[in-house]
Amino acid sequence: MRQLLVALTVGLGLLAGCAPRATRPTADDEKPDREVVRPDKSPPARGWLEEGLASYYGPGLAGRPTASGEKFNPQKLTAAHKKLPFGACLRVVNMENGRSVEVRVNDRGPFVKGRVVDVSLAAAKQLGMLDKGLARVRLYRCADKTG
Repeated sequence: MRQLLVALTVGLGLLAGCAPRATRPTADDEKPDREVVRPDKSPPARGWLEEGLASYYGPGLAGRPTASGEKFNPQKLTAAHKKLPFGACLRVVNMENGRSVEVRVNDRGPFVKGRVVDVSLAAAKQLGMLDKGLARVRLYRCADKTG
């Protein structure tokens, strides 16, 4: 009896998973005297791309190849990001002191939970994050400098 009850429960669970979902009414089905408000599918316009922790590369990595193939130079304003294309320009803003720097993505990373970008030593100096090693930052696209 118990096996039959378990089998019946599992079977009903599987059938429920295959059941069609309720459909939204079409414009023809809606009552003409009420306005239907549908949620906007676009993401919120917040202006910034990401927020989280930034860390910086130590000078011990100088000369080693980055994921883009170029050699890492700690004196250049470069950064590592998990997904943005190589060559993308980012404005990194230190939310603790308001300082910012523009960097070019040339590597992949960081691969530590909560971190959104690794910046070069030169960028870390401009952000004022050398003492702590980490800083809470927001990432923005660089302003278009054409025309």
